[in-house]
Amino acid sequence: MHVHHLLDKNSIANTFISQLRNVNIQSDRLRFRRNIERLGEILGYELSKKLSFKNVEVQTPLGTANVPLHKEELVICSILRAGLPLHNGLLNYFDAADNSFISAYRHHPNDDAQFEIIVEYLASPSLEGKTLILADPMLATGRSFVNVLQALEQMGTPKEIHLVSVIAAKEGIKLLEENFPENSHLWVATIDQELDERGYIVPGLGDAGDLCFGPKEQH
Repeated sequence: MHVHHLLDKNSIANTFISQLRNVNIQSDRLRFRRNIERLGEILGYELSKKLSFKNVEVQTPLGTANVPLHKEELVICSILRAGLPLHNGLLNYFDAADNSFISAYRHHPNDDAQFEIIVEYLASPSLEGKTLILADPMLATGRSFVNVLQALEQMGTPKEIHLVSVIAAKEGIKLLEENFPENSHLWVATIDQELDERGYIVPGLGDAGDLCFGPKEQH
């Protein structure tokens, strides 16, 4: 797997990440969602550099121009519910892409640190021979991405897979490297060092789904 770390170089993305992390700012749900959307746009722009392009002739008022346009058949798949703002950011730039949605959530059967990932809902076009973009803002243990990949197998085999996250933990990246095809790409804004005993990213930013859309009942 090829890992692309946005914060290897300083950019305006630092501002959006700092606001997502900041407890005095992140309670503004509108700003929180918008900052994730902005990072989806930035990560989508960086991702676009790895797509295949072909020259297309465009008619202008004064003549013609050759413009290289990407030729991929894209499918953007977001993991509900925290993936929705990230999905919107990617869709802002890949507005002709097909769309897929899948649910994946943590289930703590004994109300302790042990959990399983439950996948219940899937709506997707065929993925056969297409370029799949999987979006989830938090890459913690990596198990959600792995379970989602298994659930999507029934939809066909993608030509290439790009995973997009805002914050990733090293442990989760390692799991993806063990379970995704070698030619897959991970696009991540920033990487944190560790997980806590319940599998949440430290220092992270908290629960992205709750911060986007409000608290939920625990399962």
